[in-house]
Amino acid sequence: MRIEVNDPPRVFGMGNASPVRLSDCAHISLAADEQVTFLTDTGAEYDVARKEWGFYATPSLNGRLAHFGLRGVLVRNPDRRYYVLLVERGKEEAFQGYARDEGLQVVTWLDDTSVLEALEDAVKGPEH
Repeated sequence: MRIEVNDPPRVFGMGNASPVRLSDCAHISLAADEQVTFLTDTGAEYDVARKEWGFYATPSLNGRLAHFGLRGVLVRNPDRRYYVLLVERGKEEAFQGYARDEGLQVVTWLDDTSVLEALEDAVKGPEH
């Protein structure tokens, strides 16, 4: 693993209704089969693992991610761009306010096995 700290961080604006200034603090390069874990002050954890073919962008949506205190949610912005966001359990109300302010539409929460199986069935279609 290689970490390049941006000192000082690159600061830029983002957001629509309530623009915020983000700080780009570091770049992390992972080799295949390396992982980094991000932690929140409440103890939620988020792992990113590098593989030869790409990345595991999240732990299992309905398993370890949920166990670590995060909920995956698929959203669409007004420009019809889709994002997978991770919401800390207990902070759903703050997320709903952010989504409303930014014009994000929740497509589906991704932490319920029955929802994930229904999504899988819908993608497969009736011929499978």
